Amino acid sequence: MTRGPTRLDVAVGYAAPRTGVPAATSFRRWVATALEGRIREADLAIRIVGEDEGRALNRHYRGKDYATNVLSFPADIAEGVKMPKGVVMPLMGDIVLCAPVVAREAAEQDKPASHHYAHLTVHGVLHLLGMDHDDEREAECMEQLEREILAELGIEDPYRIRE
Repeated sequence: MTRGPTRLDVAVGYAAPRTGVPAATSFRRWVATALEGRIREADLAIRIVGEDEGRALNRHYRGKDYATNVLSFPADIAEGVKMPKGVVMPLMGDIVLCAPVVAREAAEQDKPASHHYAHLTVHGVLHLLGMDHDDEREAECMEQLEREILAELGIEDPYRIRE
């Protein structure tokens, strides 16, 4: 584990109406908590999109013709490529959150939208760190780590079955 302060550059862009969408400071806090003890420097971008852009991205990159809640795009930098001045390494990549899908899911799951945004941001960051959930074991490890990070943020277990 990496200890000490983390140097982050988290750019947050809004390409969808901001009603009900958390402020950039919240996204930065969630990213910092997810990375604490795991990485010391990072540069990443979060883009909040509408349904049309979310669907187009999911169709283009995953072959699925619907808008999904979160997409992660890890940076793929070829060795020897010189980075522009001001870019922090490691360049982690991009996270795309689809605002209408996140809002709909939060309502369906009867949870605050901000908690769902926090969960999906943490989930996206873990993907950028190389984690995945392609098999049951990986999914269990990733979900447990998400629970721990969210608990640090005062957010209850997103996988707990509600009655």
